[in-house]
Amino acid sequence: MTQAKSPISGKTGKRSSQTAKPRKKAPSVDNPGKVLKRSRYSKAETYEIFQRFHADNPEPEGELDYTNAYTLLVAVLLSAQATDVGVNRATKHLFQIADTPEKMVALGEDKVREEVRTIGLFKTKAKNVILMSQQLIRDHGGKVPEDREALEALPGVGRKTANVVLNIFFGHPTIAVDTHLFRLGNRIGIAPGKTPLDVEKSMEKAVPKEFSLHAHHWLILHGRYICKARKPECKRCVIYDLCRSPEKEKFDAVPDIAERTAVMVAHGKTRLTA
Repeated sequence: MTQAKSPISGKTGKRSSQTAKPRKKAPSVDNPGKVLKRSRYSKAETYEIFQRFHADNPEPEGELDYTNAYTLLVAVLLSAQATDVGVNRATKHLFQIADTPEKMVALGEDKVREEVRTIGLFKTKAKNVILMSQQLIRDHGGKVPEDREALEALPGVGRKTANVVLNIFFGHPTIAVDTHLFRLGNRIGIAPGKTPLDVEKSMEKAVPKEFSLHAHHWLILHGRYICKARKPECKRCVIYDLCRSPEKEKFDAVPDIAERTAVMVAHGKTRLTA
């Protein structure tokens, strides 16, 4: 009797040994992967990491455009599952005609929806902008409260949004955990956690006090432009020699070592040897 061919390998009853392994995904909010119990770094190493971020960019800023606390709150609310560039494009005209809760409510949900239609989930977001504005008028006299609990009570405003507003506008040393910061906390192992709140709490413990105000900006920008999800640019990383990520790129060619050394020296960092 002729043995049937396996639908998996196309060969007689045997599974192919050449089956490609699934590509390992970078840690994300939906896929944190294996989570460490503690940071991979000592206090001294953590201090050095943030000292380098500070030396590289002493006054980091968020990339959302705003004119006051209210427009910042609206911009952050709109930024969920959208890029800052896209939000800025959508709010450029919106904030010219409605930069207060009163003006936004007067504009109406239909007009707000039309203004932000290029942003993901724009219908729900437009509705929340109006509801949030109405509640600000009713409960806070049209002012954005400097209080996490009050902010989180507003429609469409979660912990991350509240943390961004408290940090950027009011100067509180909060940690706003977005997908980039969550990935970094787990990927490089500086503040591991299964949830954004876990990473936030871990980061609060890890970050030296003198760097706490700008910590989340440095990490978000680092995750957005250097330690990217699919292809981290290790050659441009100012903390390369300190990084303990299992995904850390391996340099074994002399030109690569030279490039890496040049990057570190340019930032006044430690001398590296081949």
